[in-house]
Amino acid sequence: MTRIVAAGTIVALTACSPPVPGLLKADGVERVTVDRAVYAAELQAFRASALTLGVALLADGGDGSNGNVVSSPGSLLIALAMLRSGASGDTAAELDGVLGLPVAHRDEAMNALLSSLDEFDGDPGSVDEKNPPRKPVMHAANGLFVDRNVATGEAYLQTLARHYGTGVYPVDFRDEHTTKPALDAWVDKNTGGRIKAAPTTYDSETTFSLLNALYFAAAWRSPFDPNDTSDLPFTTAEGREIEAPAMHNELDMKYAEGRGWRGVDLPYAEGFVMRLILPDAVSGSRPADAALNAAQLMEVAEAFATAPLETVQIQLPRWDHTCSFELRRVFGALGLQKTLTTTADFDAIQRRLTLTQAAQAANITVAEKGTVAAAVTQIEGAVTGVPQPQRTIDFDRPFHYQIVHVETGLPLFMGKVSDPR
Repeated sequence: MTRIVAAGTIVALTACSPPVPGLLKADGVERVTVDRAVYAAELQAFRASALTLGVALLADGGDGSNGNVVSSPGSLLIALAMLRSGASGDTAAELDGVLGLPVAHRDEAMNALLSSLDEFDGDPGSVDEKNPPRKPVMHAANGLFVDRNVATGEAYLQTLARHYGTGVYPVDFRDEHTTKPALDAWVDKNTGGRIKAAPTTYDSETTFSLLNALYFAAAWRSPFDPNDTSDLPFTTAEGREIEAPAMHNELDMKYAEGRGWRGVDLPYAEGFVMRLILPDAVSGSRPADAALNAAQLMEVAEAFATAPLETVQIQLPRWDHTCSFELRRVFGALGLQKTLTTTADFDAIQRRLTLTQAAQAANITVAEKGTVAAAVTQIEGAVTGVPQPQRTIDFDRPFHYQIVHVETGLPLFMGKVSDPR
């Protein structure tokens, strides 16, 4: 363990375009390059983990209105992988078991996953969201804010720097007027202003705040013609028929179907698709539930892996949705009880750290020209229940002192203090 302000490889601090004057960023350890092909099995495990997290987020629903939910299992997976890097004991085993995380080479594989997105990295602030770019912008950012007065594990910080490219920002959480704007500025910058503030409630007792931000903007390969958009009936989850703006197009895309569903991979101009799954119609006044379980989603993924291109005429509504999640509730539903309660298994991060808050904010805009979306996941903790020392000693009266060479026991200096003034 070492203090973030101590001299050392990972904690050599240099100014690095701080979002708030005086904020520092860790330097000294370069992110390593890995070969994605080596970690094919681990990347498959991450895909399954993300599907598990996505199902849990949709089941929770967050604070979405009218049954609409937008979430980012990718952002949550990356944040939990960073947290897992500092976990041990029962908590580490629980995270691996519940989420299906790869046990070996987990951080290297996540590095490979993040590196595969780097081809599309860009500045969210430069995007004209009314005209999403033909070359997609997929910006992923990881950040760690730690209290400068609390010891943080050097090995943990090195892992985050080496495999996650994580900036480490030492702050004083007791100074809300400085630290909260810094957190919010990090979020605002890395989401192109789509999310203005960190999703957790600010708490001056926090000593550890881990963040992941994802920002996506891309034009469709074949944009929808706005002249073909018209208000058409849409049956809501409650079975009520409403009028909603519906876009229309006809193009070649992957089409697949399975038990109780059919869908398409609607392509963006490069590198990404929007996978759209329509459950089969059912009798009665209410439509089929759009929620799918993890096994069904794996079936969907496998079906699309071999699906042929077909010419498809598509009708798709426009939408613009925002949602936020209290993630401790989601973790509890997943069965991450030890993760929520341990005061010992995150000692590699900070001694006696316990998780206090976790939240996600996400939004998406889908229209004729393309899609823009952003998400931020934040996991926070605090050092609590510090054990009392077995003994105390106060040198508040005259005392003797020596400076001793440990190997020989030789007292090099010796003295007494009768009045320290």
